Amino acid sequence: MKFIAIIPARYASTRFPGKPLAVLGGKPVIQRVYEQVAGVLDDAVVATDDERIRDAVRAFGGRVEMTSPDHRSGTDRCREAYDRLGVEYDVVVNVQGDEPFIQPSQLEAVKRCFDDPATDIATLVKPFTEADGLAALENPNSPKVVLDAQSRAIYFSRSVIPYLRGVERAEWLARHTFYKHIGLYAFRTDVLRAVTALPQSALEKAESLEQLRWLENGYKIGVGISEVETIGIDTPEDLEKAERFLDSQFTIHNS
Repeated sequence: MKFIAIIPARYASTRFPGKPLAVLGGKPVIQRVYEQVAGVLDDAVVATDDERIRDAVRAFGGRVEMTSPDHRSGTDRCREAYDRLGVEYDVVVNVQGDEPFIQPSQLEAVKRCFDDPATDIATLVKPFTEADGLAALENPNSPKVVLDAQSRAIYFSRSVIPYLRGVERAEWLARHTFYKHIGLYAFRTDVLRAVTALPQSALEKAESLEQLRWLENGYKIGVGISEVETIGIDTPEDLEKAERFLDSQFTIHNS
């Protein structure tokens, strides 16, 4: 199977304008994301609506496609970029442009989901640990996922799922494995075209999670399990945290 990474990147982020061009360890964030995926998948391209991002990607030798500024989501931007490429792939991997530490092992876990011909879409989860604490589990900005026996997603929620009846909340992390969703998606190309044509669904609107639209319409979402903690960059404070993480990795590597 042939896999392409499409990295949607917008300049106009509310919490951190110009985020893809923010410098992390001497390189723009978007370059770090591109370099993390380009060697693992068959191809990679950045999808943007901003000429500054386009110019930056070209400057480091990356591929880029200009897309409409009117897309509701990164998934819609991926679909337009894929259609513009004019080259057929089996699977499109939507890698968020603010994940500079995405690991090859995570991309491989998503690829393996397509060994099952029934998989339409694939994504990643990471088990919450007791060390994460209850506040992390209850954080509505960190969606939770429940899996079936075939490691497919049953439901995604901003609430804690499942509810452990008869167990003190303080003991939940010790008594059950809860899964945190990592926002990396991969789609069979015909499925990408189909899901972006669907209207928003009731559950999607309720939780503000687009993947619920896909579940509501019967698509099978395979789930890879990763133990790797990712550092997404949503705010300038996240960038500082990422810089410290990069420094620590460099120190470990050189010690």
